[in-house]
Amino acid sequence: MTNALALDALEALKAKVGSGEVDTVLVCIVDMQGRLMGKRLHARHFVDDGWDETHCCNYLLATDLEMETPDGYASTSWRAGYGDYIMKPDLATLRPVPWLEGTVMVLCDLLDHHTHQLIPHAPRAILKRQLARLEEMGFDAVMATELEFFLFEKGLDEIRKEGFRDLEPISGYNEDYHIFQTTKEEHVLRPLRNHLFAAGIPVEGTKGEAGSGQEELNIRYAKALDTADYHTIAKHATKEIAWQQGRAVTFLPKWHHDHSGSSSHIHQSLWKDGLPVFVDESDALGMSALMKQYLAGLLKYAPDYTYFLAPYINSFKRFQKGSFAPTRTVWSVDNRTAGFRLCAEGTRAVRIECRIGGSDLNPYLAMAGQLAAGIKGIEEGLELSPPAEGDNYEGETGLIPQNLRDAKDALKDSAMLREAMGDDVIDHYTRAAEVELEDFERVVTDYEVARGFERS
Repeated sequence: MTNALALDALEALKAKVGSGEVDTVLVCIVDMQGRLMGKRLHARHFVDDGWDETHCCNYLLATDLEMETPDGYASTSWRAGYGDYIMKPDLATLRPVPWLEGTVMVLCDLLDHHTHQLIPHAPRAILKRQLARLEEMGFDAVMATELEFFLFEKGLDEIRKEGFRDLEPISGYNEDYHIFQTTKEEHVLRPLRNHLFAAGIPVEGTKGEAGSGQEELNIRYAKALDTADYHTIAKHATKEIAWQQGRAVTFLPKWHHDHSGSSSHIHQSLWKDGLPVFVDESDALGMSALMKQYLAGLLKYAPDYTYFLAPYINSFKRFQKGSFAPTRTVWSVDNRTAGFRLCAEGTRAVRIECRIGGSDLNPYLAMAGQLAAGIKGIEEGLELSPPAEGDNYEGETGLIPQNLRDAKDALKDSAMLREAMGDDVIDHYTRAAEVELEDFERVVTDYEVARGFERS
């Protein structure tokens, strides 16, 4: 947003504050896990002063899901004293939050308190760095994400107090495209669609997915940074609106071994001067040479960025044969058994869909990792292999890393990502993966107790 447009947005907000229409501003950052963190500012303070900057503790980019502060991060620590970051509001993201009374939201970039430079391992900064590389090449990235989640009969507080046991989805059967069953869920999904649309998120629609209680939210494609912002806000809104209706949702990729997993497919193409450059009408599939190089980069470097698509132990429980979640990093033409699917072949909408990512991914990191790989494919002039056909669960080549430890090692050893993102960034997220592994390995699970209590 230009300075003039930023000032216009601020002036418009001042008018709403003056009329009493708005009294609260959510000033938010995006953390490593893709969650919104931040403050609620009184709207008058925001329009008078807080719009320029506010502050937060720098531990917010060095925690796990439990908000614990593990050792081993170079960016901050107990020894360093956990200082401040500057939260710099991006007024281009200022929007109403219609599901909360009198509230607007703004997303912030994180700056170093002393140098005022972007914090390099902040998720928005990581994506911005790859977009800047693309811009130097003359391209924009246009992307879209799909959000899948499960909706449950009970609310979050009740489920938590019951120890997350005996979970019952809101429906009793597979509701993929099922209109009658999703009618029963409209008390959650209708306000979700309408509130997000009113907040400026270009929602297309919702549908039942391939599991009992499973839903999908689709948002129209946009420039990559906007798409990541939309995804993050929509995920947050889904939780809040379901909570308001006394229901719980989960974005856990595999909440039960007998139920289907939840993904977050990422669609992507490159544009130049407002036109798609993945298109070549003379090609049998409508794919330009540039698209083929980009896709070849996605394939070659898929193990390197898998951690950004599957960041937790549970993330890897999705990757099972016959589950619509892929097991191999191959590409195919409109075939949902492959890790990468060519969509809309032979049309101006031709694009690639990455089907590897789970519903727990951080969209900024997932998109940045794929853009880095695609850029490298273009730089190296990689040749694209022929598309795979048939059942792509068959075969032992191009396997997705089998677990978080393998994905962590591939991330740590990735020369491509270190060149694209910097050693400090890769070391930071390698440590995040190590923290997840260390925490899981110290915990005795229900599975172990039930299996071995009597019989071992």
